[in-house]
Amino acid sequence: MKKIIYFVAALLLLVAVALYSMATGSIKVGLWELIQGLIYGGNDNVDVIRDLRLPRIIVSILTGAALAVSGVLLQAVMRNPLADAGVIGISSGAGFVSVLIATLSPALIFWMPMFSVIGGLLACFLVYLFSWRSGLQPLRLILVGVAINAMFSGLNQLFNYRGSYAVTSVNQAVSSMFSMKTWEDVKLILIYGSIGLLIALLLSTWCNMLSLQDRTASNLGLRVMRARVIISFVAVLLASIATAIGGLIAFVGLLVPHIARQMVGTDHKILIPFCAILGGLLILLADTIGRTIIAPMEIPASVIMTIIGGPFLIFMLMRGDRVNGN
Repeated sequence: MKKIIYFVAALLLLVAVALYSMATGSIKVGLWELIQGLIYGGNDNVDVIRDLRLPRIIVSILTGAALAVSGVLLQAVMRNPLADAGVIGISSGAGFVSVLIATLSPALIFWMPMFSVIGGLLACFLVYLFSWRSGLQPLRLILVGVAINAMFSGLNQLFNYRGSYAVTSVNQAVSSMFSMKTWEDVKLILIYGSIGLLIALLLSTWCNMLSLQDRTASNLGLRVMRARVIISFVAVLLASIATAIGGLIAFVGLLVPHIARQMVGTDHKILIPFCAILGGLLILLADTIGRTIIAPMEIPASVIMTIIGGPFLIFMLMRGDRVNGN
């Protein structure tokens, strides 16, 4: 019953923040006027909100959901509550390959989601390659991930200084400013994100089994290595498409799963959908605050998440003894 209450409360809060975000900004409308305009049309202000503000809200929600679920999957695979696509370099790898391809061949910029996934897979492979030593050691994995993240972030900055129009366009696309998002962006993240989220939910049993020792999970019939590879691929898909459409945002996959576990427990059949709701709520809230707090100027959602997530990561690292089982 307690879990149902948390689900309902999170959904209601998500709807409330979405309605507030739609009604607040340079164009302000009343709640009832907004609802009537969305349903029946005929209101010029609401039409503008539908075309400009609503895609931004949907993209921010789906970006948060994808990043949060990606974090849950990575933490299940790596058995590490510090694993997150932003922290271990998957998001920066996805962003870098997008910039690289746009620099070398600007005509391929419309294939950016596919190249983002390739970049995310590359970063994930490098993290596994350099952190694997007779198994996955949580602290070593995070340190290697931070190094990979720094490497791709540096390479990304290097290409920024080239100053070409294509790179500038991609930088705008992979930044965490949700302004100027279109219904085409909604369509892309809705298609790829929904596929990833659905597959993640179907893999929830494997995620639960990976919390056991490898030998125990294997005795229960799970092909551990195959499960890790498949779950990692889905996590990279979600993080990469979120980066390609929503931008580079760190700490979502770190914060949300930790909070969600305190509320609904560790069963991934419940944890994954709850994290999707909570992640969408968190990014929408961050974007709404960034858009309204010093209007007409905007603070990127990534800046707000860094302000929140940085201290939280320090807090998690201070609990390192418990994380490492000592």
